[in-house]
Amino acid sequence: MSSTLTGCAIMTGSPLTHPQQKQALPSAVLSQHEDHLSRATMDRLLHRSITYHLGAGDVVSVSVYLHPDLSVPQPGVAATGMVGTLVSNDGNIQLPLLGVVHVAGMTTVQLKTRLTRLYAHYVVDPKVYVQLQVAHSIRYYLLGEFTKPGLVYSDRPLNVLEAMALAGSVNLANANLRGAYVVQDGRKLPVNFHQLIMAGDLQQNVPLQTGDTVVIPSVSTMRAYVFGAVVKGGAVPFINGRLSLLQALSDAGMNVNNLTIARLSEIRVIRSEGASGQFYVVNARRILEGKATPFFLKSGDIVFVPQTDVSSWNQAIQLLLPSLQAIGAILNPFVSIKFLRQ
Repeated sequence: MSSTLTGCAIMTGSPLTHPQQKQALPSAVLSQHEDHLSRATMDRLLHRSITYHLGAGDVVSVSVYLHPDLSVPQPGVAATGMVGTLVSNDGNIQLPLLGVVHVAGMTTVQLKTRLTRLYAHYVVDPKVYVQLQVAHSIRYYLLGEFTKPGLVYSDRPLNVLEAMALAGSVNLANANLRGAYVVQDGRKLPVNFHQLIMAGDLQQNVPLQTGDTVVIPSVSTMRAYVFGAVVKGGAVPFINGRLSLLQALSDAGMNVNNLTIARLSEIRVIRSEGASGQFYVVNARRILEGKATPFFLKSGDIVFVPQTDVSSWNQAIQLLLPSLQAIGAILNPFVSIKFLRQ
């Protein structure tokens, strides 16, 4: 006879197994509330203006008023097809009189200011104009469940949907949209891909920066994370896209021999997606006894099994922090931004 929680739950006999009893079981959720990232945080992360910075492969034209010999391309040369000077792989351009000038990472306004200062050594009160002619340095990485994943280029800054279109369509049958994310400047952005793709929520269609990575993971990567009074805390995989709370606890090593060390009647579950988080207190003991309906987890859920009474969510988060910090890189953005980056 199995000693796991799932086996124990079957042994107790759920009322639903008896045909004569039709009454539905109550929910095991004792309480639930929702929280959101602040508007200021969202504006800082998602809605800032994306300014174009020059990079390798770009072509810029430079004009110096009343000094055509210093302009690139020079008058008459543009007709041959040359529209400016190419930014080299080292991030440099070649200009008359000045020679090699490093421009990578600069905006056209910053380059204009720098060239004005440099040409002032040779020309009285120079009037310099800089224009981006060809943008070839914008690139995005589209990884995961795309029909054409990989590195894509653009001639202008794009938003999420525009960038995704460059990688073909999304294989929705195998895509874990709740686990999808954008990496920008080394951090995950709180973009809700499920709302964006399935509900058409264009508030999630945020602008991207060159070098951003969009990841649509497979359903095979779906995981929940169990911590607290369990034998082996950490990631628990979903099976065919499903995972119940009791299955997750069993997979984390909890069985009928160690139930006494766990407060099964007040298990905490943090569920997050995009900029929102839901906080549940679940009575798993009633599920185990067949007195409540199963509680099914979603990808990215964090389950905390307390060993003693937990008086508040703040206390639960403090107990969870060391575990969250250990897996910070794979957490959903809401959790990492809300609790790990105050």
